[in-house]
Amino acid sequence: MNLNNIRPAAGSTHSTKRIGRGQGSGKGGTAGKGHNGQQARAGYSQKIGFEGGQMPLQRRLPKFGFNNINRKEYRGINVDTLQLLADSQNITEITQEVLVANGLAKKSEIVKIMGRGELKAGISVSAHKFTKSAEEAIAKAGGKAITL
Repeated sequence: MNLNNIRPAAGSTHSTKRIGRGQGSGKGGTAGKGHNGQQARAGYSQKIGFEGGQMPLQRRLPKFGFNNINRKEYRGINVDTLQLLADSQNITEITQEVLVANGLAKKSEIVKIMGRGELKAGISVSAHKFTKSAEEAIAKAGGKAITL
């Protein structure tokens, strides 16, 4: 088998309907577009969701929900992740710069330390927010939780 003799399966392809090629073809005259009206015109294209002038579904249904314009988006980092970071790089102080350098947060993100896992090393952690369980885990290991 070569690329030049590959053929589609028998009956899987059809020749295209050639419209507007004279009356004798059976698809001449109006070329399958009916008589006049918006859809018979050249350049006709329908908007997505158009329902022939009826109020479209996306406009019939009500808007819902609430978007708080003052919402703060926090980057959550767990205590066990901090332990892994401390183990791999022998760090005793974790700041925003350290988190950014290791790809755990972006420079502009607000960081919140969460309480999953446990700390073995006494690490000083600087972040914007801490959960109670995270603060307890850091204090229990002999570290400090510094709120920025």
